[in-house]
Amino acid sequence: MIDDCIRLATWNIHAGIGADRRYNLTRIIDLLRGHAPDIIALQEVDSRGRMEDLPLNVLTRALGAYSAEARTIVAPDGHYGHVLLSRWPMHDVRLHDLSMPHREARFAIEAGLDTPFGRLIVIAAHLGLRAGECRQQIDRLCQIIGTIDGPLIIVGDFNDWHGHVRHMLLPLLPDRSRHKTFPARYPLLDIDGIYARPVGLLKNSWTDRTGRSASDHLPVIADLSLLVLDQHEAGGIAS
Repeated sequence: MIDDCIRLATWNIHAGIGADRRYNLTRIIDLLRGHAPDIIALQEVDSRGRMEDLPLNVLTRALGAYSAEARTIVAPDGHYGHVLLSRWPMHDVRLHDLSMPHREARFAIEAGLDTPFGRLIVIAAHLGLRAGECRQQIDRLCQIIGTIDGPLIIVGDFNDWHGHVRHMLLPLLPDRSRHKTFPARYPLLDIDGIYARPVGLLKNSWTDRTGRSASDHLPVIADLSLLVLDQHEAGGIAS
């Protein structure tokens, strides 16, 4: 927790493979530690061939006391998917199946976090590449959002090169990050980020260009306003 904010980060880490084509989780960890996030969503976490020291275990030990994962590929030598890490305990963790027929499996992780200033619901997602696939997945996410009350953030790699995610999520979560994150060396696309409610919860956000050596995406880091969260807990702000 940074002063009057909750800090969060989301990053597609490309299985820990950097621009030099070498596997190295240490540089992922070092960059994130430098920003001291309380909540972290990581996509493309891959343990295949690395079962001797599972990447999720390494990342959890280094970055967050609590974790939840969505395994989208399970193989004899490990698994692949995305994870949510938190400084605070997670409650009511759910995996929502967003998979489409004949496409790579996709899930969203939903968790309730008891922050120092009230409860916050976090959904971490990694959506599909094709426009039609992504449209159906975001429609499913909108249905899930409709069942959730109170402050909410959705983070992840949305693969939103077509704009469907922005079009459908902004009426429901009006605060969002706006950063080009892919490809990391010469970012052209705003596909990774954060959506939040109520208005004012997302205080500010930025990318870290040093991440281009560690992944093919840049990380997005953001601060959430504890004041807004506290006011909502006290009943002063409508969702």
